[in-house]
Amino acid sequence: MINSQSKLTDPVLITGCAGFIGFHLAKRLLENGTTVAGLDNLNDYYDVSLKNARLDILKKHPSFKFYKQDLANHEALETLFDKGQFAIVVHLAAQPGVRYSLVNPRAYLDSNVVGFFNVLEASHRYEVSHLVYASSSSVYGLNTTMPFSVHDNVDHPISFYAASKKSNELLAHSYSHLFGLPVTGLRLFTAYGPWYRPDMALFKFSRAIYLGEPLTLFNHGNMQRDFTYIDDVVDGLEAVLEHPPSSNPAWSGDRPDPGSSLSPYRIYNLGAGRPIELSYFLSLIEEGIGKPAKIKMAPLQPGELPVSYADISDLAADTGYQPKIPVEEGVKRFLNWFLDYYGSGRPIPKSD
Repeated sequence: MINSQSKLTDPVLITGCAGFIGFHLAKRLLENGTTVAGLDNLNDYYDVSLKNARLDILKKHPSFKFYKQDLANHEALETLFDKGQFAIVVHLAAQPGVRYSLVNPRAYLDSNVVGFFNVLEASHRYEVSHLVYASSSSVYGLNTTMPFSVHDNVDHPISFYAASKKSNELLAHSYSHLFGLPVTGLRLFTAYGPWYRPDMALFKFSRAIYLGEPLTLFNHGNMQRDFTYIDDVVDGLEAVLEHPPSSNPAWSGDRPDPGSSLSPYRIYNLGAGRPIELSYFLSLIEEGIGKPAKIKMAPLQPGELPVSYADISDLAADTGYQPKIPVEEGVKRFLNWFLDYYGSGRPIPKSD
């Protein structure tokens, strides 16, 4: 259930504020007059100069305060919560990437599990009115029924990254149940747009085509993803922030619904609700840059889903969320930024 009478209050803490989604959300809230505190450890998983460039934009707003610290340091985090007295927390900081989790799983344990626990504990101790956190479409794992629904069981993740995100959902529900903490989890589906991460397909493809280098197309281009433009993602985040969850009185332990609870807890899919073939996505980049891709075909990578797209009906019904930007327009907007930002001679980061 949703408390439809709630309004967004500040200050808001955004963890991962120098990341792709955190930056865009912070920028939107600041432009709307909200006081924002941003936390980020600025790790070097991908190009730190890109993160700093995002931060430089946020720091121009007088209502923004940045804190460089690591979520694994629970004492520093609790000091920040005590000082900040945050009304709302948006937890977006995480170690991302399915493939990287195959070679460095401990990074996901430290950031995605321990870090998230510290955020939960601080949110409880300092009586945050609403905690919103990023889960992932990866939690659907071996599920094959499409579109993915929050009412489906998600007990079969196929990567440690996905397992770390599922653990977030379980921990969040326990805190919501024990302490009445209003918590909303968002299963994000392939967000993209300007200021994008260099380790993601859109950026990798654009870089390779622009420089005339070969690119790898996994699953021979037959993968489908729910590409969701960043403005639509931020619209969904804003809608959820303004609608903290309340108990669902229709919930029953006889037929437990994974998407809601007797506690003030909800899970939503945040996507565009439409599957896009990766090969079509690639063709839009080729058209926008004006060069053909040099393609190396490869099989599906371990831990990757061949098809993933969202049932967004719950989010739409509860908050009025509707994605607006078609993929053709979204890719065009990304390429306008990419060609402008890197066309002036900046080195284009590579992320394997």
